[in-house]
Amino acid sequence: MSDWPPKPDSSHTPRPQDPRSPDHHSAVTQGDALQVLEKAVLASVQEQRRARRWSIFFKLLAFGYVLLLFIIMGRGCSTHEGGAVSVGSTSPHLAVVDIDGTIGSGSNDVNSEDVSEALEKAFEASGSKAIALKINSPGGSPVQSDEIWQEIKRLRAEHKDKKVYAVIGDMGASGAYYIASAADEIYVNPSSLVGSIGVIMPNYGVSELARKIGVEDRTMTAGAHKAILSPTQPVNPEERAHIQNLLNNVHGHFIAAVKAGRGKRLKENPDMFSGLFWTGEQAIALGLADHNGNVSSLARELKLDKTVEYTLPANPLESLLGRMGTSIGQGIGMSVQQRLESQQTAELR
Repeated sequence: MSDWPPKPDSSHTPRPQDPRSPDHHSAVTQGDALQVLEKAVLASVQEQRRARRWSIFFKLLAFGYVLLLFIIMGRGCSTHEGGAVSVGSTSPHLAVVDIDGTIGSGSNDVNSEDVSEALEKAFEASGSKAIALKINSPGGSPVQSDEIWQEIKRLRAEHKDKKVYAVIGDMGASGAYYIASAADEIYVNPSSLVGSIGVIMPNYGVSELARKIGVEDRTMTAGAHKAILSPTQPVNPEERAHIQNLLNNVHGHFIAAVKAGRGKRLKENPDMFSGLFWTGEQAIALGLADHNGNVSSLARELKLDKTVEYTLPANPLESLLGRMGTSIGQGIGMSVQQRLESQQTAELR
């Protein structure tokens, strides 16, 4: 009797693959490879997208920076050409030129070239009825101060119908007072610091300190006095006398300028030209100043409704770079250099 239903032939029944078999290992490896490849492709696409987004961001940032730079430069140029100066320049007004900060030839100093240009424009403007020097400065270079003084005198002689008023704020000392003395009249606040008619040349000696710590000065010169005022060498009496004579000579120029500007208004005082400074109230009593007041009160006194700024604007590019900190290193270097140079430079301070 035959069996029914027939039994399947065991020889044709598929057997599960042994995980240890080569065929199974090959299938698994191929699947993993596909997954890894897929992930790599997706990661590459995502990375390209991120790179593209960052590229667009930096391009927009660069464009914005350049645009901002052009806007700032454009404003600076427009102000220089006629922005602040042209506003109301044909109508009666008091022209204002600032003397604000240290007087010198540095890029950030009050210098004779910029001030002279501003004064020239102020005097030539048809609407300016008088010029106000708005002063807030401790002084500085005697050369720059004298050049501005000379320019004021020249322009006053050419424009006899326009008076110059020096208006001292917090401080009008030394070289700043040198400039103020060229004005027709000087206005001060009762608490302003005024005067300091003297000359100074800072210098320090470290020869003894250098000897104690074993530092040898090997400076070589051609010229007997080329190393004059070297901080690592003792003071030579002959050189000291020469420097003192130099300072006295510059001081004499300062005194002559003040006397020429102030004339008989100066009161007799043995300390007048000693380098001392006084309050605005005391300065009026000594004849170093004339009245109490500021730019606004002066404009009202002259019956002028407008004041127009003629001071040349700072270079906008330099200002921007300075704010961004790119000039920090240069500023430190210049500070050290100026500190060293100041030891052999006469200053009106």
